[in-house]
Amino acid sequence: MPTAREIMTTNVTFVRGDEPVREAATKLADAGVGALPICGVDDQLVGMLTDRDIVTKVIAAGKDPLAVRAGELAQGEAVTVGADDDVAELMRTMVAHKVRRVPVIDGTRVVGVISLADVARSLDDADTGMLTEALSTD
Repeated sequence: MPTAREIMTTNVTFVRGDEPVREAATKLADAGVGALPICGVDDQLVGMLTDRDIVTKVIAAGKDPLAVRAGELAQGEAVTVGADDDVAELMRTMVAHKVRRVPVIDGTRVVGVISLADVARSLDDADTGMLTEALSTD
């Protein structure tokens, strides 16, 4: 079974915790992705920021996207996988935490992100279908 490192997307765009959400939204759009890792000033992972977070917690709440900082939207400890974890461990992590995107860590550094689409490109249809179903049910 492949490792996280073998299926992850590299060249990940990051958002700093102190950046305005408006800048983070631009980075999401420019990268063509739905989520970005949030890193602190020490380059350590703080959490993940999704386009849904911006819509529901900022725009729909009537907050100013220039005043709200990306780090304010980070919730709890980020769910991650190790770069050398196998895909079975990745899938267990995604299902256990009901997440569709997972930052990949090598030591303390983010080296990539794995999304449901990365899994679909790398695994057979049965495994992808099982994961998708598990993530789609409550």
